[in-house]
Amino acid sequence: WRWIFLINPPLGIAAIVIARRSVPETRAEPHQSTIDVSGAVSLSLGLAGVVYALIEGPGHGWATPAVASLAGGLAALVAFALIETRSADPMVPMSMFRSRHFAGTNAATFVVWGAIGAVFFLLTLRLQLDLGYSALAAGAATLPVTALMMAFSARSGVLAQQIGARLPMTAGPLVAAAAFALLGQVRPGRSYAAGLLPAVLLFGAGLVITVAPLTATVLAAVDDQHAGVGSAINNAVARVASLLAIAVLPAVSGISDAPAGTLGSGYVTAMRICGGLCMLGGAICWATIRNPELAAGT
Repeated sequence: WRWIFLINPPLGIAAIVIARRSVPETRAEPHQSTIDVSGAVSLSLGLAGVVYALIEGPGHGWATPAVASLAGGLAALVAFALIETRSADPMVPMSMFRSRHFAGTNAATFVVWGAIGAVFFLLTLRLQLDLGYSALAAGAATLPVTALMMAFSARSGVLAQQIGARLPMTAGPLVAAAAFALLGQVRPGRSYAAGLLPAVLLFGAGLVITVAPLTATVLAAVDDQHAGVGSAINNAVARVASLLAIAVLPAVSGISDAPAGTLGSGYVTAMRICGGLCMLGGAICWATIRNPELAAGT
């Protein structure tokens, strides 16, 4: 299965070629910048320490290595925050989080994308371990999500420009939460069309409603000088959230205690937790996003 990662180099090369041919060059004002080595190192060590502890601790007992890893990881994350607030050229400018829209959108991203990442991971395992799907069939089962996003995300972005981002960013996670409730009912013996496809389509609809407005909101909440950094922070928040959710959910939901070769009843619990996270994300968006102020860049 490791050969699947070879799909990335040709896609990366194609993106570089297309960008060089089609994307106009822009340059910021001259600025003497340095690489934030200390920030990058402290963040990497912090995430590695915390994630290792969350994976190893619940399954193997909180022995000294896991506890030490957790303590060291948390200390490194605290150091990262201190470094970024005091650095003249930080990797993550903390001043950006003074924007309510930027902070709120990233908070929503953390809980919603944590849920989404865990659902993709656990659903794929559920289909293979409990329903007998092959690895290829399990991966293909979620392709409608990708198809819907490719077909309708641009239209979703246009709609958000017309009505504002607050409503779709609130409704999208709620639709995804409903999809997770249906995915929790996936059982052996049911056909793909009747048992899985409706939930997958609803999942895709939730992402279509959410993703484009969320990305636009992040970019609108920062000035042009920090647009690239703002987008990168939001993307990193999403990836870190998925990483942490996948590490934590098996222990919290009871999947770790299931018999070997199955997810057991913990799968249903995990889907409910993910649905709750999406509902929390929708509530955060409703509380923090204000359309008129967003137009003013706050």
